[in-house]
Amino acid sequence: MSGIVDDVIYYLTAPLRLFGRSRGFRLASLAIVVVGVFFAATLWALDSFFPAATPAAQVVAKLEPLPPLQPLTRASYVIAPVAVSLNAIQRSLEGAAPRTMSGKGGNPVSSILSKADIGMTITRGNMAVNGRAGEMTVLTQLNGSLKITGQLASQAGNLTGGAVGGIAGLLDGALGKDVGKAVGGLTGKVLDQSVELRSQVTVRSKPSVTANWRLQPNLAAQVAVSDSSAQVAGIRINMASEARPLIERAVNEQVAALENRLRNDPSLERAAREQWTKMCRSIPLGGGTTGLPQLWLEMRPVRAAAAQPQIDARNITLAVGIQANTRITPKESKPDCPFPATLDLVPPMDNGKLAIGLPIDVPFTELNKLIDVQLKGKRFPEGTSAPVEVEVRGATLAASGDRLLIALKVKAHERKSWFGFGAEANINIWGKPKLDPGTQVLSLTDISLAVESEAAFGLLGTAARAAMPYLQQALAEKAVIDLTPFLNDAKAKIGVALGDFRQARDGVEVEAAVDNLRLTGIAFDSTTLRVIAEAEGTAKVTVSELPRM
Repeated sequence: MSGIVDDVIYYLTAPLRLFGRSRGFRLASLAIVVVGVFFAATLWALDSFFPAATPAAQVVAKLEPLPPLQPLTRASYVIAPVAVSLNAIQRSLEGAAPRTMSGKGGNPVSSILSKADIGMTITRGNMAVNGRAGEMTVLTQLNGSLKITGQLASQAGNLTGGAVGGIAGLLDGALGKDVGKAVGGLTGKVLDQSVELRSQVTVRSKPSVTANWRLQPNLAAQVAVSDSSAQVAGIRINMASEARPLIERAVNEQVAALENRLRNDPSLERAAREQWTKMCRSIPLGGGTTGLPQLWLEMRPVRAAAAQPQIDARNITLAVGIQANTRITPKESKPDCPFPATLDLVPPMDNGKLAIGLPIDVPFTELNKLIDVQLKGKRFPEGTSAPVEVEVRGATLAASGDRLLIALKVKAHERKSWFGFGAEANINIWGKPKLDPGTQVLSLTDISLAVESEAAFGLLGTAARAAMPYLQQALAEKAVIDLTPFLNDAKAKIGVALGDFRQARDGVEVEAAVDNLRLTGIAFDSTTLRVIAEAEGTAKVTVSELPRM
C-alpha cells in the first residue's frame, strides 16, 4: 500500500524534484498544494452560495433601511366592440322563419254562410334587413290566396247589430245602408271565391341587453295588406278585410316565438364565459434565454360590463368590457375567477381599447446583472481633453431614501503626464431616479459623487480633482438603466397570450394586439425596484355568420 502512495506522490511532485529529492520534502509540498486547492474551493463555494454584499449594498447598509414595498395590483381592462353584421342576421332569420303559412278565419262572413270554409295559404318571400340609429327593420313580402266557400243562409236577410257593420265593411259599402235587404236578395246563392293576396310585413326591433346576460329583442310587427276584391252576383266583396286578421295572427305567432327564443338564448353568456376563462391565467415573462428573471403576470377578471347595442346601416354593435386585476408574481399562480352573475350596464364606452397594468418587481440582484452588462467597459469622459480617464470595471445598484446608488468599481489613470499614473477606486453615484417614457430608460438626476469616492483619487493628485466635473457630467449622461429588454419581452409574451383569443371560429373573427408598452412610474425599497408599465392595444370582434335559430 505504501508503495502505491509513494508512486502517486512521486508523479504528482515530479516538478519539485528540481528543488529536492527527499520524500519528506515532496510530501510537505503536496500537503501545501492540497491545502491551497481546498482553500480556493472553499472561497469559491462561499462566494457562490453565500455571496458577499455588493459595494452598493455595503454603502447603504450603514443607512436606515427603507420600508418594504407593499403588494400592488393594477386594474386592467379590455373593451371589445362585438359587431354582428346585418347580413348574418338576415341569413339566420331566413333559415329560421317558415316559408309558408296557412289559417282559417271566423269573422262576419262566417255568420251569413252555411257550411262556410274560409281559408288562407300564403308564401313568404326573401327577407331584407336594414339598420338605422337605434332600430333594425326586417321586411318581407307575403303572397298567397284567400278562398271563401259556402252558401248564403236564409237568415242573411235578417242581420242586425254588429253583423250588419261587418258585412257592410266586407261589401265595401257598395250596397248603401240597407245591407240586410240587399244580402237577403242573394239567399241561397253558392259562394266559391279565391282571391290573390299581396301583403308586406315589417318587423321593427330595438334590441337591448339585460343584466342577466340576455338579449331583449323588443320586436313589433306591422302587416299591410293590398286591396283585393271579388265579384259575387254583381256585388264587390273586399277580401283584404277578411285576410288581414288571418295574416296578422300568423305573423304575430311567429314573431312571439322568435322573441321568446331570443330572450332565452344563452349565446351571449356562453361566449362571455369562454373568454372569461381564457383571461383567468398567468402569463410567463422573462426567463429562458432573455437573461431576465422569470416572472409571471397574473390576470384575474373581476367585473364585466356592457353598453346598449348601437345600430348602423351594416352592423349591430355591442360593446363588452372586462376589468381584471393584474399583478406580477415570482411563480406561476392559478387565480380564482368566479364568473359574474350580473352584467353591469353602463353608458357607451371607448370601443376597441385594451390596457394591461404591469407592476414589475425586479430584485436589485437581478438589476445588478443588467447594469453591469450595460456599463462594464465604458470609459468616461469620452475624448482626450479631460486630464483623467475612468474605465468601469463593475457596477452594482442599491437604494436609500429617495435616491438610488450606483456603485462603480473603476480603473482611473491620468493623461497629462508622461508617467500615466493609475489607480483603482470605488465611485458611489447618488441620484434621484427619473423615467424617460420616450427612450424607456431609468436615468438619475441631481447626481452627486460621494465624498469618500473623491478621496479615492488621492493617488492621482490634483489632476483627478480637476477631472471630477467632467466625470460627474459624463456619468449623468451615461449612468442609466435601459429597461427596454423587460418591456420588449413583456410585449412579446402578452402578444403570444392574446393569440389564444384570436383563434377564429366559424363566422367569428377576433382581433387583439398590443401596440405599445410604456413606463408610467417607479418605486423601490432596499431590495427591489418596482417598474410600473402599461400595455396598450386594440381589440374587436366581428361576427359574419350566426348559427341557425
